[in-house]
Amino acid sequence: MQITTMGIVIRMREHNDDRILTILTGEYGVITAYARGAKKLRGRLLSATELLCYSRFVLFKNKGQYQVDQAESEQNFFGLRSDIEKLSLASYLAQLCAQVAPEEEEADAFLKLLLNSLYLLEKGRRSQGFIKAVFELRVMSMAGYMPDLVACKSCGAYEKGEMYFLPLSGDLMCGDCLGAAENMVRLRLSPGVLAAMRHILYSEPARLFDFTLSQEGLHYLGEICEYYVIVQLDMMLHSLEFYKSLFSFSNDML
Repeated sequence: MQITTMGIVIRMREHNDDRILTILTGEYGVITAYARGAKKLRGRLLSATELLCYSRFVLFKNKGQYQVDQAESEQNFFGLRSDIEKLSLASYLAQLCAQVAPEEEEADAFLKLLLNSLYLLEKGRRSQGFIKAVFELRVMSMAGYMPDLVACKSCGAYEKGEMYFLPLSGDLMCGDCLGAAENMVRLRLSPGVLAAMRHILYSEPARLFDFTLSQEGLHYLGEICEYYVIVQLDMMLHSLEFYKSLFSFSNDML
């Protein structure tokens, strides 16, 4: 069976002259496809099967396995490849999608989120920290790890003097009710950070990146969202480790 679909390469492994691709598509979710001869310098599949390349793929499916018959590049995100920080962050976003996006089922929302995030990152429309935090919390919620930040889990308060996020359970609790969760990890949320997290979770896709936060608040939001990914997946993806190492290296050089 032959199918045609748009997708972005979120993982790429090379074997001799061939490539094994993990592709995020809107119609079929995450699929693995074998691209024969894709590594050859004069090969017709070379540019369209690069990591982070958004392409139109013609795939042949046989016994549950995909082979790339044709591929035509639509967007290569070349602007990311000249900046090691942007490229490493983009690779992390792609690997996170590979980890949590559904396989062999519709995943259009995941594809659009990744493409929009890469576009903003490439063009510098939002800071790296902003894009990373928004992507992490939104993609986790889409993947079934959505925290409940509507109101305090115990008393139903929407706002109180002190509000806390419980990353292990994904719940929100006010300071008055926190005693019931005194042995759990809790992160105090300022009104601005809580509002930002609610926006990321509950806003329409078109308005997802349309909010502002102080630099201090954005830094704390980033720490929260990153920690939430790690504890919910029970791992730190190697691409995140590399991205974080770039900043450690920069600080060591000062």
